[in-house]
Amino acid sequence: MHADLSHRIETGMQTYPGDPDVEVRDHSTHAADGCRVASVELGSHSGTHVDAPAHTEPGGRTLDAYPIERFCGEAVRVDCRDLGDRDPIPAERVPDADADWVVFWTGWDDHWGTRRYLDHPYLTPAAARRCAERGFDVATDTLNPDPTPTDAAAPDEPDGFVAHHRLLGEDRLVVENLANLGAVDDRFELRAYPLALGGDGSPIRAVGVV
Repeated sequence: MHADLSHRIETGMQTYPGDPDVEVRDHSTHAADGCRVASVELGSHSGTHVDAPAHTEPGGRTLDAYPIERFCGEAVRVDCRDLGDRDPIPAERVPDADADWVVFWTGWDDHWGTRRYLDHPYLTPAAARRCAERGFDVATDTLNPDPTPTDAAAPDEPDGFVAHHRLLGEDRLVVENLANLGAVDDRFELRAYPLALGGDGSPIRAVGVV
């Protein structure tokens, strides 16, 4: 069974605050040109996407430095749906499992396209460090493994990109904005192939295989 774990790329879709807007528009049409061609403008971290270490780490590896098989592997899903707005995911939630990916399932994709989507649960620095120590690449159905800055931020939250640095700094990959994680089991195969862009990140068509 294959489950689509991706958000649709479309004009006006939600992005990280300050990232480029997404626009999909007609470039050519059947009526005018005899064929249909779309023009797509978006940032490298739009929608469901994968981060390379180069995203936050000066000198970090770019996506094209990885063999293609790195983007497909065994995943363990961690149910974090009991957590609420801006709740931390502690290190104790990180499993001790034989897997390539750990996938944090918060259910926050239910809020996709709303202001509340920005106030998602996030990884504590200790949780991110434990993921790196256990050799996991990390995926989540939230905008960010770190807290996303909003007016609702608490003064004791980690500032900046601490979880990103803990993970990407240890040559781990990070997938953000997954969707539909209820369609897979606690163990599944995650396929998260980037576009052949190289660079700091890329949209992906994430698929879970059970």
